[in-house]
Amino acid sequence: MKKLILALSTTVLMASPVFAGDAAAGKGKSMMCAACHGAEGVSAIPIYPNLAGQKEAYLAKQLKAFKSGTRDDPTMKGMSAALSDEDIADLAAYYASLK
Repeated sequence: MKKLILALSTTVLMASPVFAGDAAAGKGKSMMCAACHGAEGVSAIPIYPNLAGQKEAYLAKQLKAFKSGTRDDPTMKGMSAALSDEDIADLAAYYASLK
């Protein structure tokens, strides 16, 4: 029961707007992403995923995983290394806002 309450509490907190990034700021930071993922988050290169319309929490989680090394990709490791938590939140908000 305690695990269920903890899981629900965490879900509610993660869905809170307090954790949401600034999509406008994310757009300004997205230039480095555009080469692989497309200017509007839709990649023209088949091996790179589309980011437009992805869930914000998912994008933030994946960027943090690349940065920490728990998810391994040589390109993304280098791209995410210099991102702050605010940068990650802003980029995730921006790509999540695209259709």
